[in-house]
Amino acid sequence: MTGWLKVAVGTAVGCGLGILVASTGILHRMGTLRDPEPAAPASPAISPSEGSFWLEPPAGAAAPEHSRFAELASRAAPGVVKVATSKTVVQAPDLPGFPFLGRSPGATPGPQEFEVPSLGTGFVISADGYIVTNYHVVDGVDSIQVMFLDGSASPAVIVGQDPKTDIALIRVEGRQDLHPLTLGSSEAVLPGDWVVAIGNPFGLEHTVTVGIVSAKGRDIGQGPYDDFIQTDAAINPGNSGGPLLNVAGQVIGINTAINPRANTIGFAVPIDVAKEILPQLREQGRVTRGWLGVSIQSVTPELAEALQIDAGVGALVGSVASGSPADEAGIQRGDLIVGFGGEPVQRMRDLPRLVSRTSVGDSVNVDIVREGSPDTLRVRVGQLPEPTLAVRAKAPTGGAAAFGLEVADLTPAQRKRLGARSRGGVLVRDVTPGEPAGRAGLRKGDLLLEVNRAPVASAADLDQKLDATGVRALLLVQRGVQTAFVPMRRPRS
Repeated sequence: MTGWLKVAVGTAVGCGLGILVASTGILHRMGTLRDPEPAAPASPAISPSEGSFWLEPPAGAAAPEHSRFAELASRAAPGVVKVATSKTVVQAPDLPGFPFLGRSPGATPGPQEFEVPSLGTGFVISADGYIVTNYHVVDGVDSIQVMFLDGSASPAVIVGQDPKTDIALIRVEGRQDLHPLTLGSSEAVLPGDWVVAIGNPFGLEHTVTVGIVSAKGRDIGQGPYDDFIQTDAAINPGNSGGPLLNVAGQVIGINTAINPRANTIGFAVPIDVAKEILPQLREQGRVTRGWLGVSIQSVTPELAEALQIDAGVGALVGSVASGSPADEAGIQRGDLIVGFGGEPVQRMRDLPRLVSRTSVGDSVNVDIVREGSPDTLRVRVGQLPEPTLAVRAKAPTGGAAAFGLEVADLTPAQRKRLGARSRGGVLVRDVTPGEPAGRAGLRKGDLLLEVNRAPVASAADLDQKLDATGVRALLLVQRGVQTAFVPMRRPRS
């Protein structure tokens, strides 16, 4: 068939099919063609003299429905607070021998002292004023103001702190209008569940973000008790201490950490962890944890092959502290701990959590594998030594000790060696970090010559003068051959 004939036949067939399809309406049934919709009546032009020049819903029209997240956030918002803190910082110039002196020869200015404000978030857990936030939000601060949704504010005090889990319990008093949030179960949460975060990112109050639980049991290298919930709900600086809520409005986590390279990777302390330690924080201001007395490591494939044990299971004992509960129970280096108190130890980090949750003095079974043979030992759990926390309640004593100073009268030999005056002045023997004297820049070995421009005759005289000061004490301090005036703030009661 010639080319022109093919074209003619194709054209005829195409036209025929077109007529057939159009006549049967098949394109309408397939959705390819649609009947034209009636044109909407044109809106009448409205001039400003006749009324509004924008369209409004018809009278009696139903209000739009809000999302479930909006309703949840509205209910929870009164229980979420802004935690505003202030810390005194002393900026000292770098001068060898006496850092807080000025740089100009012969000049003796004091240090530059200024207040550093900071913001975080917290949430109310009881009608009598207890509020949960992060330890790092209130650590070392001089004052705390809690600001509520209605714009009111109340001072707060630290009740207890736990740096290992980054949890702090603070309290406001005299409020009868608090809205406690319900604490849910973090154990019941699954990756993929919807969550809502409420906080004050970058100082923007009561910001609501929504996402899902990305993962559970995250270890981000913060400490031995890492067990974070990971979420993609946006969390930023200022969200610290705020609640992570499930769709029922229950708190399932405390927003704590972020990945600085991505605002969609945030981490929250599981609320089940908080529920274990909050009673201790309320009663004694700190957490008492069980102690076994071993250093442990993960079982890598190389270690498993060398020791002929299963890889990735249990906690391998690297050393045993002399006289520790583990030592007394007979646990040895090289033992593989696979169970504690009836709970399996699947991974190395399971063991510290199990031990920490055990009451001091309890006797528990520890399941081990030693040189390929299983065994069970009985261990009486000890108390984990914890550093003393500066829970800002009352100063333990008055005078210099209330400012974090340990002082002593000068002996004749010390007076000669330090080039001190023939009479008066006291020696700083120690300074407690984080207390007023330490924040003012005082050091061990400094000489305190005056308080509020009055000479100091002895350590007892210093105590009396400091007890009689107001909010601040002005010290004359000698370090080496130089002297400087140093302001020191009275500790918050």
